[in-house]
Amino acid sequence: MKPLILITNDDSIDAKGIHHLVDCVKEMGEVYVVAPDEPHSGQSSAFTPNFPLRVIEHPDYNGAKVRSVTGTPVDCVKLAMHHILPRRPDLLLSGINHGSNAGNSIVYSGTMGAAFEGCMQGIPAVGYSLLHHSLKADFSECTPYITDITSRVIAQGLPDGVCLNVNFPAKVKIEGMKVVRAARSRWTEEYQEYLDPHGKPFFWLTGRLLNEEPESTDTDLYWLDRNYATVVPAYADRNATPEIIPVSNILGI
Repeated sequence: MKPLILITNDDSIDAKGIHHLVDCVKEMGEVYVVAPDEPHSGQSSAFTPNFPLRVIEHPDYNGAKVRSVTGTPVDCVKLAMHHILPRRPDLLLSGINHGSNAGNSIVYSGTMGAAFEGCMQGIPAVGYSLLHHSLKADFSECTPYITDITSRVIAQGLPDGVCLNVNFPAKVKIEGMKVVRAARSRWTEEYQEYLDPHGKPFFWLTGRLLNEEPESTDTDLYWLDRNYATVVPAYADRNATPEIIPVSNILGI
């Protein structure tokens, strides 16, 4: 029996990136695409507790069965697992995201929210992102890396509780790939203020990501700036277990 591969994203069922991901892995298993019916970037691990969800069937794409869901990336994973797929998936892939999920963006990412959801259910999961927001982005440089990473994960699995956050530089020849950690970073100048026609202010999300350790050579932002693809192993479980004793000391427990 071929491996069952579940593919989702946060850019919607119509995004070019998700179609390219199908093209990359279509020979590796039985592929199902279950993705949001509209964009849900920045939704992290949000799901929909108070509204009904609908599943919409679409024509097959390049051998993959395709469904959209009127919800978030995590809704897509949950519904796929409990309603759509014929059996438990052997692999979950999320992306290819239009835009970076490097540094602290992993916290906000709907792409990685879906990967974390699969990881928490014990499914090997990989999130793929390209540092280019254009809907017409060129994903061709990513292809050999996606096929290599995906085939290795299918064959060997991943450590328990670990998923992968993979980012690709855009508009360049990719020089290679590094397994690193996420850089300490933060967003600055996050909101721009405007006035509506009635003179009342409103705010639009903007800003830029600031690398707080630009000289550290073991981070994703360092190597992406040097045209390397980066792979960050990440825990869905965010327990800071090594800090239990220090925090107990602080609290006098």
